[in-house]
Amino acid sequence: MSDLFGCTRTVVKRNYALITPDGFVPSVLPGWKNAAVIINIAPVLNGPRFTQIQFTLDKNSSGIGNTAALEHFYYVLAGDCTAQLTGKKHELTAGSYLFLPPKTNFKFSGATKGTKLIAFQKKFEALTGQKTPGVICGHADAIKGNPFLGNEDARLQVLLPDQPAFDMAVNIFTYQPGATLPFVETHIMEHGLLMLQGQGVYRLDADHYPVTAGDVIWMGSYCPQWFVAMGKTPASYIYYKDVNRSPL
Repeated sequence: MSDLFGCTRTVVKRNYALITPDGFVPSVLPGWKNAAVIINIAPVLNGPRFTQIQFTLDKNSSGIGNTAALEHFYYVLAGDCTAQLTGKKHELTAGSYLFLPPKTNFKFSGATKGTKLIAFQKKFEALTGQKTPGVICGHADAIKGNPFLGNEDARLQVLLPDQPAFDMAVNIFTYQPGATLPFVETHIMEHGLLMLQGQGVYRLDADHYPVTAGDVIWMGSYCPQWFVAMGKTPASYIYYKDVNRSPL
């Protein structure tokens, strides 16, 4: 809750939104039991073409379903749980991630109390001549952070293969204090973002906002965007973008 009654840092504009934890409200999501579900970004926001969801689980929680025409990406923010996928079990810990292609059965269970997940979901767009990707299970600790455009203080971890078969990318960006994006980006890709740690200032369109761990940002296509890490500790965020498909 905000310390000052009636105030929030949350702002929703035509081509971006900053959504802060003081205003998060749980939803009921079919297939998920005994779980706190926060739908942070969804197409009903009138702009996003994907959904971004946070889950908080405990030992009695479960999430059962089928991805149908969608693809799902899950990242474990804290705690641990088990994911059962069409006969194969994956033990997930903090930093683990899971990519589920369309038509995949899944069951999440066996979580420790306070386990937190973030999920990105979108309709999969097949590409002629490319095979639909399969299930991917990995861990962020195994992904090297490479300097972004040569900047050693801004490092990018690419969690999904950079291949034409994939129409979504999910990355983790980590900045040392004072590091920035090298220029104001303006591009066709949209983003869904969760601040993982630290703090900084995000430029969205012509506006500048202080951001900190737990904040959620949606950036629509062609929204000018820029970030600077501030404070005494590194800042990092996990983010989604749509890739490798024609806009026509």
